Amino acid sequence: MGDVARAMPQDSVIVQESSPTAQPGDLALLIGRDRKSVLLRLEPGAELHTHHGTLSHDDLIETSWGSYVPTRMGRPMLLLRPSTDDIVRQLTRTTQIVYPKDAGYILMKMSIAPGCCVVEAGTGSGALTLVLAQAVGPTGHVHSYEIRPDVRNLARKNLAGLGLSDRATLKLRDISEGFDEHGADALFLDLPNPWDFVEQAHAALASGAFFGCILPTANQVIEMLGALGGSGFGVIEVEELFVRPYKATAARLRPMDRMVAHTGYLVFARTLA
Repeated sequence: MGDVARAMPQDSVIVQESSPTAQPGDLALLIGRDRKSVLLRLEPGAELHTHHGTLSHDDLIETSWGSYVPTRMGRPMLLLRPSTDDIVRQLTRTTQIVYPKDAGYILMKMSIAPGCCVVEAGTGSGALTLVLAQAVGPTGHVHSYEIRPDVRNLARKNLAGLGLSDRATLKLRDISEGFDEHGADALFLDLPNPWDFVEQAHAALASGAFFGCILPTANQVIEMLGALGGSGFGVIEVEELFVRPYKATAARLRPMDRMVAHTGYLVFARTLA
């Protein structure tokens, strides 16, 4: 997969109006018979080169979504609108991302919806940031903190390429100084030592608001639980999610040979007055 961010113009948006056919500027997903996929932005006159053969973007534009389009080698590729899951998985990244299975659950557990003010620390490549930005809609906002300039710049490119820059503010700062926001609806930390910042997190959140973090190891979770218990948080939960894919063939339905197992422990809590 190429650089997704470079393939997407800044004035485009990830949420597209319903249209029966693909249009210039649309984000499209092409899937071959081997299930390998390509994510691209449709541009008149452009060409896509794959191991299945070459495809002209002009052959895709005005084509109905859900259609098979043959390459110049005669191999069919399925044209679809990409899901958020597709976009996150193929996002250009240099850091570990929050997996879609965890990101979707985070939205539900922390009640992140249109109009919410969400604070995030540990922007990384921006995978969770873009999911949050989609969820808060045009009336909400995401405030994301990162201390590495190169990583923050990549996240900025990824968000700009998806047309979500106006929904997220990326700040280059150490959160030990505290957050600029107060009365936020939700705050999520994707850091190796989130227990060092629970007081800052509590100060940024409204009473009864949602806190969450993700940690890869059990000893980190234990450290986090000790910090939350004495810093004005309650209703503390620790959870881990597994998604087991299956081979979707009627004649031989069975689990896939491989699966993404442990990605991280999710810790959730609520601020107390």
